Amino acid sequence: MKRLLLFLLLLSGTAAAQDFPEAFVGHWKGTLHWYSAGKKEPRTVTMQLLIGRTDTAGQYTWRIVYGDSLRDDRPYVLRPADSAKGHWLIDERNGILLDQYWVGGRLTSAFSVQSSTIHNAYWLEGGRLIAEFHATGVAPVRTSGHGTEASPEVKSFPTKSYQRAVLERMR
Repeated sequence: MKRLLLFLLLLSGTAAAQDFPEAFVGHWKGTLHWYSAGKKEPRTVTMQLLIGRTDTAGQYTWRIVYGDSLRDDRPYVLRPADSAKGHWLIDERNGILLDQYWVGGRLTSAFSVQSSTIHNAYWLEGGRLIAEFHATGVAPVRTSGHGTEASPEVKSFPTKSYQRAVLERMR
């Protein structure tokens, strides 16, 4: 019975992974709310995510547009690194590759750029595409604990900002 349950769990995880990225294909649009540490009110900006099939097997366009104009238009490519294991790449087409992982029904990653580490996640919920970004500093603000098994060393990092967009399918 335990083996059957394990098999069914593995099978259900595989089926969900096969839905990505096809279920995400489309033109998505909404408002991004950007909360910064120390500020009461968020900044808001229109965000669009356009995900489409390409002529290259397994690759997709991954185009992010911020604002109402095309001034901040980021035409990336989503391609598999090892899609059977849920490993994807967002290719910024300028030498930057962002490793993404399909985990728990979400496309997630963590990467550092300059003085920030960004954790992002994209997922579908109730017919909407949710995008979240957490930015932390790369240098710890505190190291605590004693470095023992009972009290391991723990590093705390400053939270810089949190962004969340709820995007509706346009077409």
